[in-house]
Amino acid sequence: MRAISDPQVPIRRGALAVALSMALLGGGGATTLTVTPALAGPAAVQGLPSFADVAERVVPAVVNVTVVAETGTRLQGLPQWPEEMPVPEFFRRFFESPGLAQPRRVRGQGSGFLIDPEGHIVTNNHVIDGATEVTVVLNDGSSHEARVVGRDDKTDLALLKIETDGPLPHVELGDSAQARVGDWVLAVGNPFGLGGSVNAGIISARGRDIHSGPYDDYLQIDAAINRGNSGGPLFDAGGRVIGVNTAIYSPSGGNVGIGFAIPAEMVRRVVEDLRDKGHVERGWLGVRIQAVTPELAAALGRAADDGVLVAEVLDGTPAAASALRAGDLILSAGGTPITDYRDLPRLVAATPAGSTLELEVWREGRRQRLDVEIGRMPASNPQVAAAAPGAPLELEHLGLRVRALSPELRAELGIGPERAGVVVSEVVPGGPAARAGVRPGALISMFGNAPVDSPAALRAALETALEAGRKSVVVRLERDGAALFVALPVAD
Repeated sequence: MRAISDPQVPIRRGALAVALSMALLGGGGATTLTVTPALAGPAAVQGLPSFADVAERVVPAVVNVTVVAETGTRLQGLPQWPEEMPVPEFFRRFFESPGLAQPRRVRGQGSGFLIDPEGHIVTNNHVIDGATEVTVVLNDGSSHEARVVGRDDKTDLALLKIETDGPLPHVELGDSAQARVGDWVLAVGNPFGLGGSVNAGIISARGRDIHSGPYDDYLQIDAAINRGNSGGPLFDAGGRVIGVNTAIYSPSGGNVGIGFAIPAEMVRRVVEDLRDKGHVERGWLGVRIQAVTPELAAALGRAADDGVLVAEVLDGTPAAASALRAGDLILSAGGTPITDYRDLPRLVAATPAGSTLELEVWREGRRQRLDVEIGRMPASNPQVAAAAPGAPLELEHLGLRVRALSPELRAELGIGPERAGVVVSEVVPGGPAARAGVRPGALISMFGNAPVDSPAALRAALETALEAGRKSVVVRLERDGAALFVALPVAD
């Protein structure tokens, strides 16, 4: 391919016409016409860099991971996306293969990379999930049985270990925090079983949340990665690992230029725990939170929609033992501002159990500081009891009807006596509640700052809001095991 600085490059017709006109209008005497390529000189595009030296150095540390599952075990299927997600696309794990659920002995392949000379290998959890045998094939073609040291489904990472007679080639985790959008990257792995494949691209975005877990913070890349690349390393131009290739966006199943890698900082923390303890220890607060919309912020008396709103404080958790309560807007944790919905879970998870975390909250129109002792995240978080309908009161200003929680209804729904609220039995189409997204069957447990334990209490709280001239009120709704706040407009 000819470089555009080549003097043989044709000149655009318009540029040539202008040059000729200037020559003809230049006056008497001999005229010399010099034709120069439009992009020649310092502005010319230079040749693309070669990654041959980097590839030669890092490829020996990248391995193929082969797994076997017994009859009926599904090695890896499509992720289950919530039906209410407003996006038509889905993200495919590279490791999926057709027919893996068939009743037979099945195999699958992924990628991984050595992080020390002793044989520790990083890969994706979904690569080895459900496997009864894990084999690692090194770049020299030798095969080794691998032991699963630990795995973490929340970040989709796993650590393997193989035994060999001598030290092994390895790579080190770099600093992905310094990687910028537009930087060159190399994805090395085992696409379609073709080991040792190197693909180049750039970082096209940072901080992507693809709804695959609570700590999503992916690097988005356009390097060509496909099935079998899962668990393989993502290198910067200097040969440092800045991520683990994990997922692609693909309506068709093939590469379309959008892939996702777990950043090296997260990988480092998880791998250290897996190597030392066999599992990941995370801090735990014990709250359900929700993002703050401009409408909620306005109803809370704030101009900015930063922070996260505490929708529920779960019983028997570190948060329940503190002064934190539902309706608090958490603005910062440990001095770090909460600017994104995902910031708080990551900050809490990275805080050691037993330590104290200072929270800055917005409550009743002013800032307050609370200290919370962080606990250790249990294997599974407590679930919230579901809520469903129960006796009728029409609230025209809200555009809904509510019912009381009778003893019979509590028994039918399995709602304990400690739960309080009223159940939405009907929502008027086009009314304030309908516009706010309230649906029949939701339990209203708070109206503004006031807990609600009966239809009469809800009506009294509404009358107070109307007398104060409020345009909207923050209401806590509980449904299907989850709690969240909405800004409910108050009709004239």
